[in-house]
Amino acid sequence: MTTSGGTPNRPMASDPEKGDGPESVAQGPGHPSDSSSIGAGADLLAGEDENVALVRKMHLLNNAIDQIGWTNFHWKLFCLSGFGYAVDSMVALLQSVIAAQAYLEVARNGGGYETGLSIASYAGLLVGALFWGITADVIGRRTAFNSTLFIAAAATIVAGAAPSWESLGFFVALIGFGAGGNLVLDPTVFLEYVPSSQQWSITTMACWWGVGQAFTGFIAWGFLPQSRWNCSVPEECTWHNNKAWRLVFFTAGAIVFVMSMSRVLVVRLKETPKYLLGQGRDAEVVDNLQAIAKRYDRPCDLTLEQLASHGDITPAKRRRGTPPVRLALSTLMVWFSWTLIGLAYPLFYVFLPSIISNRIPVEESSYITWRNYTLTNVSGIVGPIIAGFLSNINFIGRKYTMVIGALLTMVFFFGYTAVTTTTQNVAFSCVLACCINIYYGTLYAYTAEIFPSAHRATGSGIAVALNRIMGMISAVIAAEGGTDTPVPLYVCAALFLVLALVSAAFPFEPQGRRSS
Repeated sequence: MTTSGGTPNRPMASDPEKGDGPESVAQGPGHPSDSSSIGAGADLLAGEDENVALVRKMHLLNNAIDQIGWTNFHWKLFCLSGFGYAVDSMVALLQSVIAAQAYLEVARNGGGYETGLSIASYAGLLVGALFWGITADVIGRRTAFNSTLFIAAAATIVAGAAPSWESLGFFVALIGFGAGGNLVLDPTVFLEYVPSSQQWSITTMACWWGVGQAFTGFIAWGFLPQSRWNCSVPEECTWHNNKAWRLVFFTAGAIVFVMSMSRVLVVRLKETPKYLLGQGRDAEVVDNLQAIAKRYDRPCDLTLEQLASHGDITPAKRRRGTPPVRLALSTLMVWFSWTLIGLAYPLFYVFLPSIISNRIPVEESSYITWRNYTLTNVSGIVGPIIAGFLSNINFIGRKYTMVIGALLTMVFFFGYTAVTTTTQNVAFSCVLACCINIYYGTLYAYTAEIFPSAHRATGSGIAVALNRIMGMISAVIAAEGGTDTPVPLYVCAALFLVLALVSAAFPFEPQGRRSS
């Protein structure tokens, strides 16, 4: 991606000689912002089931965003949106790292389902993905973007004071509800502001997922190996001699709270221009972009008159072009991919501590165990960075970046079944964390890119919700089937082979095309 001090994208001059493709339909003669900044100026979904006015206005809007280019605003939004990724991954792992120690204390009197926290977490994430996804398409992105992290922060802190297994499960679910919309909102908000030449950076933004995992690893590494804060006899466990898991929650909650405040204080986010355009609020679209251009001394030729010249956005007959069935097929394939990765990812990642303890016979100190766990999580940061560069290469693109990530993951899952030493375990775990996130990071971005703006959050929300359902199923599989055999690893390897095949068959390639 370019630096904030880089030069704006090349000037955009009108080109009345263009052909009759979707990009030419959107042109208005004589307007400098009516030509695209990418190759032929093709908008990814211009030929799909859209009304003509919306397609033409979206083309003008994309041109204006390209003309402004990358600014410090986009750097800030890259980080603030990334915070949501970090929190989502923290939520997925927090309950897994504290579950065993918390179970000794709060469930000692009445028992309870041992993997209940995992189910509660995924239930909250499921509801959150659907709720915030639909909400973001109905009332806008801004309110949800500013609310989700605060809810997650408050619930995380309160969870640390939970007196019972049931109350802990409730607040873990509430954490998931707050964080559950982030994988929907964050790429959506960022995508609807980012210039097309840097659209690949949405893939790289998933590195924040690895940052969240690393936070969890470092926090767990700091508290859980301390014998003075962890009891081993259930009948003797109290708040005072078993406080490590509570300190993990308190610390994580404080970090999430700082992130939530940063979203409000660092950038006073306005509603995204593509959402406003879909709502027919043309004047606000122009005001929003002109404000960014003025603040960063960038050109922006978009005017209200240009948008108004294409009429109001109303239901219209389907346009000629690519059949709408292509978009429907793409949607189903993306949802299927999220479903499969929703089973494969937690079978290995969320239950990694128990898999390690069952696969490696060598006795390790708690300190070394959590150190290795942290190293694995830190390695996940590298995957999306690799994915970002691969996805911007013309002959690879988004689709084959996912194929590469999935196949590499499959190979190392099979290799992991032969691990017998601590050194091998650390090496394979770190490589797997990297490879999984090459695939996963690209899937995040691809999902946002292939949905039209009016339905982007809802479509992404359903995808993430399917992912969460499979996460709950994985918790049951882990509890009933155990993690003391290599079977989960073989299952994960097979699932990633299927994911590679599905990725290769996706009907859209967003590389070099502009999202709606």
